[in-house]
Amino acid sequence: MSMKINKLEIENVKRVKAVKMEPSANGLTIIGGRNGEGKTSVLDAIAWALGGNTFRPSAPEREGSTIPPYLHIVMNNGLVVERKGKNSDLKVTDPSGQKAGQQLLDSFVERLALDLPKFMEANDKEKAQTLLNIIGVGDKLAELELQEKRLYQERLTVGRIADQKKKFADEQIYYPEAPKEPVSAADLIKEQQDILARNAERERWQREYEDILDDIMNIEDLIDRKQKEIADLKNDLAVLREREVQAQKTPAQLKRESTAELEESIRQVDEINRKVRANLDKDKAEDDARDYAEQYEDLTGQIEEVRARKKALLNNAELPLPDLTVEDGKLLYKGQQWDNMSGAEQLKVATAIVRKLNPKCGFVLIDKLEQMDQETLADFGAWLEAEGLQVIATRVSTGEECSIIIQDGYGELKNDRPAAAPARKWKEGEF
Repeated sequence: MSMKINKLEIENVKRVKAVKMEPSANGLTIIGGRNGEGKTSVLDAIAWALGGNTFRPSAPEREGSTIPPYLHIVMNNGLVVERKGKNSDLKVTDPSGQKAGQQLLDSFVERLALDLPKFMEANDKEKAQTLLNIIGVGDKLAELELQEKRLYQERLTVGRIADQKKKFADEQIYYPEAPKEPVSAADLIKEQQDILARNAERERWQREYEDILDDIMNIEDLIDRKQKEIADLKNDLAVLREREVQAQKTPAQLKRESTAELEESIRQVDEINRKVRANLDKDKAEDDARDYAEQYEDLTGQIEEVRARKKALLNNAELPLPDLTVEDGKLLYKGQQWDNMSGAEQLKVATAIVRKLNPKCGFVLIDKLEQMDQETLADFGAWLEAEGLQVIATRVSTGEECSIIIQDGYGELKNDRPAAAPARKWKEGEF
């Protein structure tokens, strides 16, 4: 059972002289009156009575009074809370008649229910963290948000590097005519020397061939002059013919090879290698750019997965209100951040969260409800009734929406006034 206030009596607290009231069990009980009449003093007295000396006003005694403050509250389970006497000592009596103390009150009184502005004035991160803690996903969501932040920063870095690599690769000159690998000058020189050696051998063969031809001619002349030596010379001639066959080469074999191309390559080796290195650098830059682009896409996928897990975590949680969630560490209601919510929406969100903090606490104190117009006030009251939540609030007004009017420190619930603001039936998604 959630604890609510059935009756209260307050005397000589701040601006209050004497106030008696029986708040509505559910919905709104509005304390009305002009400024300075003691409306807020009623809420301060309730907070002091139930919240302990942390909520004690700095000057609790009504100015000019010779009688000490008196506070008497009866809860819906019969628990009686009193503060009276010179020192305003606390007395708590449970329904069985046993005495108790502040520890018993603390077990069901949510401190933010007594001090709603403390929640409403908290920063965005604190509000969001309060909600996450009460629905039990604060630690897990914080872990996911840290993971998302780390991945986002990593992706940001990778993206910048990928852009730089792509820009660098695009700026590189490419030489399509250059070979794929650097050229070795030593290899070119060796190839040149091999060709020169082969040419020298060919020249030797040429000289030898020419010598043989000369010998043949001389011998043929000798044959003409020396018929008598024909037989011997013919034998010599046969031998020379054999040697001629061995020494004879084809025209292609005897053709000299040119080293001009190699000589030019040797002269151009530095320029060729410069182009080769430039091509390799461009290829490497393009490979790096592609690699970082792939990393960026992979990190984007990881971030989207983390965000989906965060959304699922909140979707599966039991939130105090429909359309209430947390994104990027900020509280959102119907897609709006706190500073973009209306004053009425802020009060509703704060009330719902405070109720969720301690379900045993069935009441909330709200000061200055004049920011709500009559229709919004009625809708708020309807929502409170549907939630089974008791709200005792103040409003600068003497209208029919007020359950009690405070005038010059006096107030008493009147039978001819409504116990709560008139309200139409609240429907899910409204307000």
